[in-house]
Amino acid sequence: MEARQQSWPRVWLMTDERMGDQLWESVARLPQGAGIVLRHYSLPRHAREELGVRIASVAHESGITLAVAADVELAQRLGARLVHNPAVPTHPPFSRAVHSLQDARAARAGGAALVFVSPVYATRSHPEREPLGPKLAAEIANAAGVPAIALGGMNAENFAPLEREGLYGWAGIDAWLAR
Repeated sequence: MEARQQSWPRVWLMTDERMGDQLWESVARLPQGAGIVLRHYSLPRHAREELGVRIASVAHESGITLAVAADVELAQRLGARLVHNPAVPTHPPFSRAVHSLQDARAARAGGAALVFVSPVYATRSHPEREPLGPKLAAEIANAAGVPAIALGGMNAENFAPLEREGLYGWAGIDAWLAR
């Protein structure tokens, strides 16, 4: 089976520095078969790697798919199935963040296996970005030609109408935090 034809999780956690210690509670809430995108961009390399080792261990034990943002070498060391937004197309398979039809077409042409369409709704992560809304998010997802994960103001309830529009799954940060 080709990388672009793999089965990907439909539910994802995007890690973020502002999660603090709630990261581990959020990981524990994930259902088996979910995915985690290790971001934590601002951590020094050694600290990000240490965090990655811990997350990879939990992911592998729990049947959770691991993706690492931007760092192909770290993704390979951790046994990640996916690299999110690498500088250039790579192995393991890669995903792209897409915010427009142009981004979606570029991801498709570049060989992305998965896209994260954002922000669908208003989000604390990127308050400066205008939300795409369901209709444009669905158009972007369709243009990508690969499974599309909705991101931005997402939870299971907000995703339901998007699934009917053809989006494959959803990802969140706040959705996984304790309330």
